Amino acid sequence: MATSGRPGARGSPHRHVTGGIELFVRLTPRAAADVIEGIGYGADGRAYLAARVRAVPEQGAANAALQALLAKQLGLPKRAITLVAGHTSRLKAVRIEGDATNLARSLAELADNAIGVRAERR
Repeated sequence: MATSGRPGARGSPHRHVTGGIELFVRLTPRAAADVIEGIGYGADGRAYLAARVRAVPEQGAANAALQALLAKQLGLPKRAITLVAGHTSRLKAVRIEGDATNLARSLAELADNAIGVRAERR
């Protein structure tokens, strides 16, 4: 159950939920490398964490690659990261279990050190 605003609202790609956070992600499969690109903003103004993975979007391979990428970058076990929405979409909601304050801090550092910030083009 959520304890604060919706993901992506007001420049933050996540929200605190009971037992962790929910992260809004825009995933691009078939990339040259598995990378976190930074914070992006959709046409509706909602923030998301932009990520790219080499895996193809077939049979959950890209979703599994996203889970592995987030786990590696945040220093968490894969089981702490669960896809909760957007299984067949580029826009996804991911639940990350742990201390919400520490996770938010780690995500902010990850985004700050990412390869770039971009806005979605339509």
